[in-house]
Amino acid sequence: MSITALLYIKPRHWGVHAARWLAGWWHMLHLGAVALVMALSPSTYNRANRLATARHIYASTWQVLPWFTMLTALVSLVVIRIVLVTAQSYGLSRYALEMVVRVLVLELIPLSAALFAALRAGMAFDAAAMGLARAGVPAQVATEETLHRVRRDLVPQVFANAFSVLSLAMVSSVIVLVLAYLNVYGLSPWGIPDYTRTVGRVFDPVVTAGFVFKTVLFGLAVAVIPSAALLELLRHARRHRSSVQPGALRLLFVLLLIEAGSLVLKYI
Repeated sequence: MSITALLYIKPRHWGVHAARWLAGWWHMLHLGAVALVMALSPSTYNRANRLATARHIYASTWQVLPWFTMLTALVSLVVIRIVLVTAQSYGLSRYALEMVVRVLVLELIPLSAALFAALRAGMAFDAAAMGLARAGVPAQVATEETLHRVRRDLVPQVFANAFSVLSLAMVSSVIVLVLAYLNVYGLSPWGIPDYTRTVGRVFDPVVTAGFVFKTVLFGLAVAVIPSAALLELLRHARRHRSSVQPGALRLLFVLLLIEAGSLVLKYI
């Protein structure tokens, strides 16, 4: 239940729906805390959980890494060329590389990786539930079995989704930095000193720490929010009648909030 949806409900029901909305956020935070505690506990990583974690990492990262990096490289190449040509036309060529690094590497690539991993996570959750339904399992049994699967795979899913965001963002950032060098200096090695000086000026210790911290927060959000939304949906199936992916709006809001907070801390 969103804040906007409360406007279309009778005023006497506002309190009930607002309480449910706050309870959903509290459930999400509680699940995230439980998942982090379990993920940091050595006893969690028995043989079965290690195999499950490896399986989820393979599905969420390794299978999509080549395609995501290729798509990111193509889009980034177009953006780099546009920025370079525009900067040259205004006589601002010396600022073009720094702008590319700040816009693409620091902002757009981590957010794109988080959205892509979130889409994959949501599709995986839906596929698990739909697979039971198509197998002819009764609705009540399918709901209980899906709930059991989510609980069983909670820590492996959280770890794999967080790892997916970090891996996609880091690998794509390295590729974009290479493409930026090639577009600015070509194959000549003489541009390396100036290039490293410019990139180093952008990635000072504070910005680097903020970049890593923001990417980690993106990974945690993608890992926790879809799981919490699906668990809430399975517990209260009669409350939720929506074609929107469970937790999609909440996840988008959290990702934009993290990105906005990062921009405020860096540039204001």
